[in-house]
Amino acid sequence: MAINFDKALGIHPYALQARVQRSEILASNLANVDTPGYLARDYDFQAAMTEVESHFSQANNYHFSQNAMESLYRVPYQPAKDGNTAELGVEQAHFNNNAMDFQSSLTFLNMKISGLQKVIDGR
Repeated sequence: MAINFDKALGIHPYALQARVQRSEILASNLANVDTPGYLARDYDFQAAMTEVESHFSQANNYHFSQNAMESLYRVPYQPAKDGNTAELGVEQAHFNNNAMDFQSSLTFLNMKISGLQKVIDGR
């Protein structure tokens, strides 16, 4: 009997991949905090996961793509004179929050895999 990992692990591997891609976007924002005219980007994680979940329930072999994560420009709290919309404190907070969410997703995925291993071993 074959194990269907998509059904066993569910949406969680896709959530982890989305967190990685969001980290890249936020790291880019942090790297360009002092770049004149840089427009900070982010995306709506909840909307991306809703889209992935709707496609995931319809198809067995869903492949996560960049289309699921459409980045949007962020509106700054304090506009800069040089047109840069990346704010250091805001970007750091978003990056740290995403890192904690990544760790939570990874822990949950590890627990799922551990549970599968126990079933396979017959414990």
